[in-house]
Amino acid sequence: MAFSTVVPILRSFDQEKTQEFYRDWLGFALDWEHRFGPDMPFYQQFSRHGLVLHLSEHHGDATPGSHVRVKTSGLRAFHTELSDKRYKNNRPGLETPPWGGLEMTVIDGAGNRITFYEG
Repeated sequence: MAFSTVVPILRSFDQEKTQEFYRDWLGFALDWEHRFGPDMPFYQQFSRHGLVLHLSEHHGDATPGSHVRVKTSGLRAFHTELSDKRYKNNRPGLETPPWGGLEMTVIDGAGNRITFYEG
């Protein structure tokens, strides 16, 4: 048996804010989006450097306030990139947890946390 890539599904409530956070601020590409109809919830895929995330307005797809950890290289440069954008809704810092390494946590509009870690 072998396992492959994991694609987290995160809950979202606002398509515009989701794109502002993931595409405009975090620098992910919006790969595709789907709706069953004009007044139906959206489902989107965002990606950057091999990391793929799905964001969904569908009620049963995920729970708001989830937490995903992403092993990362070049975390200091990524932190600088985000800091330079001066995003009004999120200004993460770099932290050194007691177990070592380096971490940066960002929080989206639905309370989902993504911790990027190195080390």
